[in-house]
Amino acid sequence: MRLHLLDATYELFRSHYGRKDTVLALDGSDIHATLGILESTLALLREPGVTHLAASFDTVIESFRNDMFPMYKSSAGMEEELLRQFPLAEEALEAIGVVVWRNIEFEADDALAAAAIRWVDDVEQVVICSPDKDMSQVVVGDRIVTYNRREQKILDEDAVVEKFGIHPESIPDYLALVGDTADGVPGLAGWGAKSSSTVLARFPRLELIPADPAEWGVIVRGADKLAATLAACQEEVYLFRELTTLRLDAPIEESLEDLEWRGVPEDRFREFCDRMGFDADAINVHRWAT
Repeated sequence: MRLHLLDATYELFRSHYGRKDTVLALDGSDIHATLGILESTLALLREPGVTHLAASFDTVIESFRNDMFPMYKSSAGMEEELLRQFPLAEEALEAIGVVVWRNIEFEADDALAAAAIRWVDDVEQVVICSPDKDMSQVVVGDRIVTYNRREQKILDEDAVVEKFGIHPESIPDYLALVGDTADGVPGLAGWGAKSSSTVLARFPRLELIPADPAEWGVIVRGADKLAATLAACQEEVYLFRELTTLRLDAPIEESLEDLEWRGVPEDRFREFCDRMGFDADAINVHRWAT
């Protein structure tokens, strides 16, 4: 048995920007992203071996990390059309029988990481459906993997090493150095992907990197300048690592058994479609709950 964990915030963004059609709700607003995530999640549930699934949302874009670092990602500048579909998308996935985690203090990725670690020993494999770099930190061998649904690429631990040049446990340190523009983490000036992976491959954690670059034992262009920057920005870089480290204590109330998908509850699904103005019979439902 495999456990699939869906980064529903990413999926909603993908539906919003990837679909070019217009789907009008009864009030005249465009809700094509809501229909998109509903249909794409049903498509996931049609894939072989998808039996247990939960979807995690950033119900509130801001999280505890914004208190730590005001420049962290927020809802500022996001399209209103997209923002108002978050609660609709959450309802949509519940209407097809999927467990939904609504994250307010924590982020969607925190819940995905917490669930993956909690149940890794209870299933054959945990598949985190997300392309986000920060999810790579919880990859464990081939027991916990990430799955980019758009590119249909799976990253196990060997693939993480091949892609980033470091093992999963060093991903937060790597992102602290290079930054993560998607989350508003700036990183340190001059520290790029190559220099960061080269140094972290030898010294997996920030605190293990010698202050003297002559002790690094690897060839890194501009090592003296990089070392000076790292020394001058100790407070910042450790803050950035804390920001990019996923929390494993995000609250999850369900049991693994609760995540088993038992089909689409027809009455609830049709009621939701009626409220949204969707044609329920035009949506490909391959299994109804009994």
